[in-house]
Amino acid sequence: MSTTETAIASAEAHSAHNYHPLPVVVATADGAWMTDVEGRRYLDMLAGYSALNFGHGNRRLLDAAKAQLERVTLTSRAFHHDRFADFCTRLAELCGMEMVLPMNTGAEAVETAVKTARKWGYRVKGVPDGMAKIIVASDNFHGRTTTIISFSTDHEARADFGPYTPGFEIVPYGDLTALREAMTENTVAVLLEPIQGEAGVLVPPPGYLPGVRELTRERNVLFIADEIQSGLGRTGKTFACEHEGVVPDMYVLGKALGGGVVPVSAVVSSAAVLGIYRPGEHGSTFGGNPLACAVALEVVAMLRTGEYQQRAAELGEHLHQELGLLVGGGAVEAVRGHGLWAGVDIDPARGTGREISERLMDRRVLVKDTHGSTIRIAPPLVISKEDLDWGLEQLREVLRG
Repeated sequence: MSTTETAIASAEAHSAHNYHPLPVVVATADGAWMTDVEGRRYLDMLAGYSALNFGHGNRRLLDAAKAQLERVTLTSRAFHHDRFADFCTRLAELCGMEMVLPMNTGAEAVETAVKTARKWGYRVKGVPDGMAKIIVASDNFHGRTTTIISFSTDHEARADFGPYTPGFEIVPYGDLTALREAMTENTVAVLLEPIQGEAGVLVPPPGYLPGVRELTRERNVLFIADEIQSGLGRTGKTFACEHEGVVPDMYVLGKALGGGVVPVSAVVSSAAVLGIYRPGEHGSTFGGNPLACAVALEVVAMLRTGEYQQRAAELGEHLHQELGLLVGGGAVEAVRGHGLWAGVDIDPARGTGREISERLMDRRVLVKDTHGSTIRIAPPLVISKEDLDWGLEQLREVLRG
């Protein structure tokens, strides 16, 4: 067997089959390119589901991590450390908020947002104990914990993991009337992705997010924006909510916040919301650790210049223009997204999303499928226009075939 086949066979034999990766074994990576164990180079058009917004091996992020590795990597929250205050201050400023509650993974941050909304509902809004309700959207993806999959509409994510956590109501994404009708005096929050990533990069109809913002203000309900995939430059704005001029009550962040170096996530909100916590009510041993703070501080510093957002906007306009030319020719049915993020619905007659992804892999381009014949395109924001065009040409060739 080849080196690749041996590595894949070993992984299949000794790891749980909770993923179905493409048959490529990456050994090294730099910028927008990855190299496998046999020396073949691939253009990364997925960027770790937006965790690698700043590319593989970003020198600023690696230097920040290496410098911190020589100093201190973990104290737990039992003690202060000298990177924590700066991280919380700078991230709050970037978000236009006041307080930060750091965690590690995106799912942990969503769980934290759920707990925060419930506690706020009981202590501030006055909802009777145990009666808090959170409204979510169909086709959502917020993680895979037991609580989170309890309000998923994805059968694969839910099946055989019950009993499920109560306290959630699901309404159609983009439907303000359904959202309004679902609200009661016990509703404490509306939790939404401004753009639904796993569902196929679904962009809500114009006016939806402003409508959610207005409705939640009217009903004294928190608007929680899950910007784990859509935030931190991906869509050409720091946050996808900005495309509609909306500021939520709470941002849920992750993925790119750790720069693809370490897992970093956070809930960012006002003092009126996050100020409800008292010692011992919530925490994380690794959340806000020195190494994570050092890397995330550099991420925030890079975003403060606006250059990555501008790059995503400019290259994103080119990406969507080129993809739009494929619609209606019998190969591509629809294209959605903002910035360097696109969901591409392939005509099922041309193949499933998995099959298209495998054919692109054979042409040294890596993307990932979702839901039938849809593929997602989300290259690192540092990709060059020339490399982006080359990747798009490979997609055209695959569709011609």
